[in-house]
Amino acid sequence: MIKVEIRRPKIKDQEELHLFFRDVINDTFAKEGIGHLTNDIEEEIETKKSYLQNDYESDGQNQYFLIATYDETIVGTIEYGPASSLICKNTNDIFCDVVEVGTVFVHPNYQGNGIGNMLLQSIYITLKEKDIKEFCIDSGYKNAQKIWKNKFGSPDFVIKDYWGEGLDHMIWRVNVTKF
Repeated sequence: MIKVEIRRPKIKDQEELHLFFRDVINDTFAKEGIGHLTNDIEEEIETKKSYLQNDYESDGQNQYFLIATYDETIVGTIEYGPASSLICKNTNDIFCDVVEVGTVFVHPNYQGNGIGNMLLQSIYITLKEKDIKEFCIDSGYKNAQKIWKNKFGSPDFVIKDYWGEGLDHMIWRVNVTKF
């Protein structure tokens, strides 16, 4: 495990974060075998950039990011904010009032070093400090789904073939007090 610093992003981090999102999302789509979905890749990148902008503009009140740095280089991110329309729609609005934890990204060169777990622990602490007792998390990425199943058990919702045949989307509801 490498020693990283976990902190709130600063405005000066914005350009590096935009490049980080592009690198991680392109790598993830390629590893998932969907690297050819260039429009979806660009949409995902723009969504993450807008979440970050929302964090900056609201000073963490609407979206709240944490970043992990190693040698002053951004190697991971996590954020929480309102549940996405995808989650609301596919849970029949059951999870609409629950915050969503997302943008859990670790740079491909640093995966497997416990950075994702460190970011999750940091976001649990933040949520507890803000008296938020539960969150939801979702994924359409098979690799991430394996991780979330291991951490959180079976998903509360599975949307079969959401991203294409055999490509399901999964949604979990998680009690923060368990961590």
